[in-house]
Amino acid sequence: MAQRPVLGLIVGNRAGFPDALVVEGRAALLRRLEELGVDVVAPDESLTRLGAVETWDDAQRCARLFRAEAERIDGILVSLPNFGDEKGIADAIRLAGLNVPILVHAFPDDFENLTFERRRDAFCGKVSVCNNLTQVGARFSLTSVHTLDPADDEFRDDLQRFVATCRVVRGLRGARLGMVGTRPDAFRTVRFSEKLLEASAISVSVIDLSDVHGRVDRLSDGDPRIARKLEDIRTYVTVKGVPEEPLVGMARFAVVLDGWMQDNGLQGVAIQCWDSMQRNFGFSSCGIMSLMSDNLMPAACETDVTGLVAMHALKLASGTPSSLADWNNNYGRERDKCVFWHCGYFAKSFVPDLVMGQHASPDLPNSWGMLHGRASSGPVTFARITTDDVQGQIRAYVGEGRMTDDPLDTYGTRAVVEIPGLQKLLRHICRNGFEHHVAMNRSLVADSVDEAFSTYMGWQVYRHGAEA
Repeated sequence: MAQRPVLGLIVGNRAGFPDALVVEGRAALLRRLEELGVDVVAPDESLTRLGAVETWDDAQRCARLFRAEAERIDGILVSLPNFGDEKGIADAIRLAGLNVPILVHAFPDDFENLTFERRRDAFCGKVSVCNNLTQVGARFSLTSVHTLDPADDEFRDDLQRFVATCRVVRGLRGARLGMVGTRPDAFRTVRFSEKLLEASAISVSVIDLSDVHGRVDRLSDGDPRIARKLEDIRTYVTVKGVPEEPLVGMARFAVVLDGWMQDNGLQGVAIQCWDSMQRNFGFSSCGIMSLMSDNLMPAACETDVTGLVAMHALKLASGTPSSLADWNNNYGRERDKCVFWHCGYFAKSFVPDLVMGQHASPDLPNSWGMLHGRASSGPVTFARITTDDVQGQIRAYVGEGRMTDDPLDTYGTRAVVEIPGLQKLLRHICRNGFEHHVAMNRSLVADSVDEAFSTYMGWQVYRHGAEA
């Protein structure tokens, strides 16, 4: 069962505005958050007046509470049932020092009842709060509509997007990823800057393929982990016709890889799969990588570490497996369709009927372990990050489309993908020097990923398909 998200809740209040709106609004919020599966850390009526934040004393009390629960809190929801005191809210956030995403929400006024007793003015107060948050250097998110009733479906959707953003930010800050082997010499496209990733709190641990080979050779043939991994492979994918020797080699490799990742606390890995694995290990690692990704441990090919970061981010946002693909082929004369393809390691979540085989190329005879299958139709979010060493920044793009049922007769793992405005996106990719790989996820989480990358990670992001 997925862990329930935890939000710190700050309910604003301002002297001179009706207290009843704060009491009602706070209660409505707590009920709605419970309905949506969100746990809350918030001052109660015994800590601050009405359980709201208004004064300097309120801000200090709220900040102490948040600091005590800092390990649990994924983000902060600021809500204004009335105008709210922008000083108290900004002070509470600054004193807490949590550095987590913040969503600013305001209740709507009833246009038919603007009496003193029922008038909120939260519409105006939200602008003041955002002004003060900007002054103290806090980064924050906004609801899709300036004022929203918590009972509205739009509030539910906004909150779900925000919670996904919180997952991405928490998961990227402090992420530990692995790189197995060096990049293939022919693939300069996967060059990246470890230092720029480290500046965003993303660390990369490395191991040479020769070290992996030595560890594999030192495994005892009777190691029970090998038999368990063999069973995992056979259960995961159809292996009819695959010789036993490469299957055992894959299992031994996977045991070593699992141990190294566990020892280093790694959450994903990029592997030098092409073509040293085939020539020196006698098999392809595609099946193992697919199995890992399907188990929410993303694995990227060709030591594409920044592609791995994008896979990890999409997985965090959606809670479902990600894969990595080539922007590979046009789809006839369809300008908004193309082929996502790779020589065999999409996660099973994408391709239900995976079959293990070899690469079609005669130049790669020891390629048992590559997968074949067609992705089923459905939504897709795609993303990519790149480290721009010259400008000293990380750049990204993210967007959404759908995988279709259009005919596609070829080998490997593949999908026909329809993306509105595809030609514009491809021009952006080419003109800005992005890699030929793209991360993908069977979900629609582009808004959450965009917000995490741009607002909270501070990366330069192109959101394809966003409204002007």
